[in-house]
Amino acid sequence: MTDQVTFLDKVEPLIRRLPSLSIFAVLAVFLALVAPSIEVAWVVTLLVLTIYLFAFEIVDVDIAAVSVMVLLGLSSLFAPFMGLEKGLVDNKHLFDGFSSNAVISIIAVMIIGAGLDKTGLMSKVAAFILKIGGTSENRIIPIISGTVGFISSFMQNVGAAALFLPVVSRISSRSGVPMSRLLMPMGFTAILGGTMTMIGSSPLILLNDLIETSNTSLPAAQQMETWGLFSVTPIGAALIITGILYFVIAGRFVLPKGNTESGTDASDSMDYFHDVYNMDYQIFEVVVTDNSDIIGKHLDDVETQYRVRIIATKLSGHGTRIGPGALDRDTGISAGMVLGVVAEPQDLEHFIETFDLRKRDELRTFAEDLASNKAGIAEVVIPPGSKLVGKSARDVWMRKTYGIAMVGLHRNGETMHEGDDIRNMPFSSGDTLVVHTDWESLARIEKDRDFVVITTEYPREEMRPQKVGWALFFFVIALSMVLFTDIRLSVALLTGAIGMVISGVINIDEAYQAVSWKTVFLLASLIPLGLAVEQSGTAKWIADQTILVVGHMPIWVIQLSIAMLATFFTLVMSNVGATVLLVPLAVNIAIGVGASPAVFALTVAIATSNSFLIPTHQVNALIMGPGGYRVPDFIKAGSIMTILFLMVMMIMMNLFF
Repeated sequence: MTDQVTFLDKVEPLIRRLPSLSIFAVLAVFLALVAPSIEVAWVVTLLVLTIYLFAFEIVDVDIAAVSVMVLLGLSSLFAPFMGLEKGLVDNKHLFDGFSSNAVISIIAVMIIGAGLDKTGLMSKVAAFILKIGGTSENRIIPIISGTVGFISSFMQNVGAAALFLPVVSRISSRSGVPMSRLLMPMGFTAILGGTMTMIGSSPLILLNDLIETSNTSLPAAQQMETWGLFSVTPIGAALIITGILYFVIAGRFVLPKGNTESGTDASDSMDYFHDVYNMDYQIFEVVVTDNSDIIGKHLDDVETQYRVRIIATKLSGHGTRIGPGALDRDTGISAGMVLGVVAEPQDLEHFIETFDLRKRDELRTFAEDLASNKAGIAEVVIPPGSKLVGKSARDVWMRKTYGIAMVGLHRNGETMHEGDDIRNMPFSSGDTLVVHTDWESLARIEKDRDFVVITTEYPREEMRPQKVGWALFFFVIALSMVLFTDIRLSVALLTGAIGMVISGVINIDEAYQAVSWKTVFLLASLIPLGLAVEQSGTAKWIADQTILVVGHMPIWVIQLSIAMLATFFTLVMSNVGATVLLVPLAVNIAIGVGASPAVFALTVAIATSNSFLIPTHQVNALIMGPGGYRVPDFIKAGSIMTILFLMVMMIMMNLFF
């Protein structure tokens, strides 16, 4: 019976996919039959197969991309049986994608982003954004997206997106908003930001050169002027605003609701402590009002009686006091002081009412220090032979000495909470302490023989704030080379990446870990397909068929068709390849129908940024893993964004040009 169930479980998904598979198979056969050559027919078949694998997630997208690359390689072996003189792609160039400018650039920016994050710089940026936007998704999205959109107008959009990946991760963990709700708006806006200036994306950088090349074969009366740096800014600005508004208004419907690890660790942890120890502790921030009766008291005067634990304090004009050596039971409380409190909600309310305190709706002062990636609740056991056996938490000044604030003591199957005088109880061998601590302190006592740390799943992050100068230096060096020299993007970014490794900002193992190899294989494996589409004449054939259909229609319809063609090509080949292929075609069409060839050429260069439907754009591939996205997530959100892009682009181009 079990074998039968297992067999049915395996067969059922295949049966469900039969209708979609049949449709794509019929489409592939039809296109192959009308193709002008056998070579184009095979490329079209592989193109349809790729889209099918991506759309229905038969296998992971990176596996699908590698499989298609292998099939292209095998076409050299089976060429005689396929009716071909040679393979669809020269096998000498099959793996060129792994050394391509785009892939090497992505690897470099991931390392640079990780290096900046290691210094704590990205945490400060995240804290600043949280300070402005709070924990509201509709406030955080415009701030992040607007910032990334502006940055990507002056640097490669994948670089801007990679730079902000750690920032979004921090914001997610501190605000409770899942990364899946933040990364896609950030990524889409990074792509849109590439349309803000003529150096914002590779197609726009290339466009003026292509215009000058076309001018050599045009009569003087029809020659085009090149575009200025900010010629496209009104269009780009409108597209960025559209993207931000789209996610603010429709985000609740089109963005996946799944949580990522960084956004759920804290809640998962508290569920565990509730189930095991019947604890519902939360972290709160309260402010001591000027007339509060708590002024002048010490922590020891209020904590046990009111069942609260104060783990951080901040007085205006003074630094934050948190961690080992910062607080003890004799710490005094002053007017205006902000207190970080661990307590159960009902105990906190009683504490606030008794002393006329003001509770904040969210962490602000301690948003950075008490974030789930910096601190949390943990379990620690007193082992046999510990020097702490027979001593109490009060005897050893545990909070001050070790940086751990005990909120529960589990002994002989019973859990005692704050308020049960647990800090005066001498420890026994086997006692489990439930404590609030920063992860740095927990990592330190993990090496102390007087404790056995039970909590193992916590961030062991070695920050290097002392290296921030070196990190910024090499980041500025890389950025300056990108903006002010003609050196290849990959070389410029690798200069910054290797500089961070050599200077100790990040070690080589951390650099390897920073790279999303799924992204690398996805992009590198798709490059040969784009090569086949271009070299086989498939792209030109598709373009020619499109023009045959719309060539007699109004100029704006023809322009829209060119934009849609560029949008399609950029999904299956590089945006640079699509631009090189379509700009000469668009120029000739414009001259033929009496339109502006420069505007039609610009239409192509902008439309190649309209890449949201599937994760083939570098930025989409970059955010896919960290965001936990699937291809249907991109199709759902990206289909509407694609239509909005075309509408806004056409309206703005006709208004300004």
